[in-house]
Amino acid sequence: MKNKIIPVKKKSDIPKEYRNNPIGLLLEYHNLDRPFECYSQARLLIGMCMDNRKHLHMPDNFAFIIRSGGANLRYSEFKVSYAIAVGDVRHIALIGHNHCGMVNLIARKEQFINGLVNRAGWRKEAAEEHFMNLALMHEIGNEVDFIMSETTRLRKRYPKIKVAPLYYRVEENLLSCIC
Repeated sequence: MKNKIIPVKKKSDIPKEYRNNPIGLLLEYHNLDRPFECYSQARLLIGMCMDNRKHLHMPDNFAFIIRSGGANLRYSEFKVSYAIAVGDVRHIALIGHNHCGMVNLIARKEQFINGLVNRAGWRKEAAEEHFMNLALMHEIGNEVDFIMSETTRLRKRYPKIKVAPLYYRVEENLLSCIC
């Protein structure tokens, strides 16, 4: 079954399971210009890509944010657990985006290697080995499919935590829900 991307342009577009909780609030703050409330403690964990083109509109202290290529939290699981166990969050927003650099990494192999050689002073052989050893770990394939698989993984790992798959369109600067 193909996943659908549902734009959030008004409050009624927010799926019922996210309304009146921190996920719905994030959608309202970012997309609908909901007036900011004051927070002294994070209510939400956001996992999102490290891409510099994304910026979320939300109040200070509202969320913990883990930025990782492709919104891949597999290698940040201790931080996720910390936000839940110590930070007391009960909701996770996992945000993928279009035009993600972690898609089709093999197409960027030469650029990656040359960048490490020219900018970081690496030897070409070391840069090639680095790419070949780690690229497959960080390749996400299709952005939506990856966010859905990571959502499923996190839901199984943390069964009492509500995990929402979201999608960010870089050109629009808006969040959508993935269903």
